[in-house]
Amino acid sequence: MSQSLKLLVATGNPGKLKELAGLFADVPFELVSLADVGIDEEVPETGETFEDNAVLKAVGYAAMSGMWTVADDSGLEVKALGGEPGVRSARYAGEGATDAQRIELLLENLENVPEDRRQARFRCVMALGRPDRTPELFQGACHGIIVRSPIGSRGFGYDPIFLFPELGRTMAELADEEKGRVSHRGIAARKAAVALRALGTHDQAKE
Repeated sequence: MSQSLKLLVATGNPGKLKELAGLFADVPFELVSLADVGIDEEVPETGETFEDNAVLKAVGYAAMSGMWTVADDSGLEVKALGGEPGVRSARYAGEGATDAQRIELLLENLENVPEDRRQARFRCVMALGRPDRTPELFQGACHGIIVRSPIGSRGFGYDPIFLFPELGRTMAELADEEKGRVSHRGIAARKAAVALRALGTHDQAKE
C-alpha cells in the first residue's frame, strides 16, 4: 500500500485508537498510530471548543507527519452542570487523573440532582486533513442520562455512567458493533469514512 494511502490516527488513547480502527475498517487506508510513525510530541488542546481542538490536532500532526491525519475531540456535556465537563472532559479531575477519578468527581457533583434532571450528551468533532489542506469537520452526538454508579466494563472514559434510556444499557454495556452504531464517535466516523472512501478511490485512480 502506498504512503498516500496511509492515515494517521492522531490519538495516544489506546481505547479510542481501537474504537476508530473498528469504525474505519472499510476505508481504503492503512491506519497508523502516532507511535507507528515515531511521533511522541503532544499537540496541546488549548481550544475553547471541540472544533478548535480537533483542528489543532489534525493540523499539528499532519504537519509533523506529512500524512493524511484524522483527529477528534470529544466529551460529555451534562445539562445540570451547565454543559460541563465539555472540552475539559479528559482533564475534569486534573491532569493525570484516571477514568475512575473523573467519574467519581462527576457523580459527586450530581449527587443531589434528581433522575429527571440528569440528561447528558456525548459530542464528537472529527477533523480530517493533510498539510496542504484545511481540515474538513464531521460531527456526531448521542443523548442519554447519567446513572448514579458505573455499570458495565466495556469502553473507556465516562461510558459506564452514560445510559441510553431507549436501550436500557450504559455505553459500557454495549458490544463494539452496537456502540459504533449509536455513539457520538461512531456517527462522526461514518461521516468521515464517506470522505475517506472518496479520497482513497481518487488516489488509487491516479496511480
